[in-house]
Amino acid sequence: MDDLEIELQPLGDLEDLESDFSEDNSSKGEKKLKLPLVKPMCAVNPQQSGFHKSTNICLEHIREAMLHHRWEEAAEYMVCYPQILEAISQANTQQFKEVIWRVAIEILHHHPNSTMEDYNIIYERMKHSGFRHYLMISLEHSFHLLLHGQIEDAKRHLAVAESWRHGKETAAQFQRIKLIQGYRSLLDYIIWCEKKSTYSSSNYFDSDSNQTMQNYFRQASVNLEVILKDPGVWDPFILSYVEMLEFYENHKEALQVLNDYAYNNNFPPNPNAHVYLYQYLKRHDASEKRLIKVLTILHTLVPSHELMLEYSSLLLHSEKQSNTQKALAVVLEMLDFACWRSNLDVWMCLKAVIQKLQKQVDWENIVCEKMAERKDWWPALHFTSFHAKKDSEENPELLEVKASLTKILCPDRPLKYSVTGSPVKRQAEKEKRKRRRYAVGKQVKTPGKKSR
Repeated sequence: MDDLEIELQPLGDLEDLESDFSEDNSSKGEKKLKLPLVKPMCAVNPQQSGFHKSTNICLEHIREAMLHHRWEEAAEYMVCYPQILEAISQANTQQFKEVIWRVAIEILHHHPNSTMEDYNIIYERMKHSGFRHYLMISLEHSFHLLLHGQIEDAKRHLAVAESWRHGKETAAQFQRIKLIQGYRSLLDYIIWCEKKSTYSSSNYFDSDSNQTMQNYFRQASVNLEVILKDPGVWDPFILSYVEMLEFYENHKEALQVLNDYAYNNNFPPNPNAHVYLYQYLKRHDASEKRLIKVLTILHTLVPSHELMLEYSSLLLHSEKQSNTQKALAVVLEMLDFACWRSNLDVWMCLKAVIQKLQKQVDWENIVCEKMAERKDWWPALHFTSFHAKKDSEENPELLEVKASLTKILCPDRPLKYSVTGSPVKRQAEKEKRKRRRYAVGKQVKTPGKKSR
């Protein structure tokens, strides 16, 4: 209540209160707390002219309007701000051009009355205002056109940017051109997909249609084949290229591309590369031995990956006895992560692995060895009374599976995780006893007499 009265006080009273508070603090020898101030976007320079000060104030107003989502007001200020380019030296124009580019596009993204023509005007002006950002602005422009369904226009802009050169080619410029080549090929792939979908839905596929699709495939594959040889993460480009190769039944080349992407040491470690290779091999009925080999490397990179459930199943159904122990290690490592803690399939897989492992003579030692480093923290992660109550309410089947494994996984630990005492179990036992009494009552009835 006192805080509310303070809030409702007039400004003069608040000032008096603040002065009293500062006096009290100074008398106690305490320092007055100060809140951090937001740094201005443009530093104040006393030697600046009036025009420069005005443009700095204009930029501060733009930022203030954007922070409060007043996009129409920000657009009005933005009309005036580009005049700064006319009054600064050539050496300092690049940073101002980038500010104008990014701020103007952000305003257009949120402005209620923005049109595609407005975007095109801004992009074209900024593209030709300086060579340093030409390629990146062209790439962003094509993305915007692509989001609005103008695929052919986006491809045309990328084709122009691909042939653009300025001065001596630098390493950064070379990488950006490679990126533009890749995305132009990706647009060819998108057009190829549209043609394929149109022809398949109309059930009309003549030689001209096939030739059109072949042309787009060749245009896309030429650049994709080149850029995929450069080290990097090319996930969407790989998937596009492999899909087209698979459509034309060029399986040898598709498999070669995926193998290079996954096993080439010049490329950065990428779990998705092994996922794509595994999915391709699985689609084409590869042997279990080959599938296990791919998933072994994926397990090394991401032991919590969802494909580890398939990996453990493959190991479980393998004829090698040592693979059962590997399957146990894989499932236990999955359950080390909290994201799999309540997954019934993982716990069912663990139960199946242990049941198969129990056919071996020294199975208890194998389980104890795997659980030795987990015995101090696994009970708190999986086998508490809280987990028992939660599992009984959300997934009673999971409760029963986990409860059947507690003595095997943690034989020397007194655990509070059990089926007994759970509401679901009590209700099930109650229903079971009720049905038993009813069945016994029917058996003792005398034939020919009505029950009361």
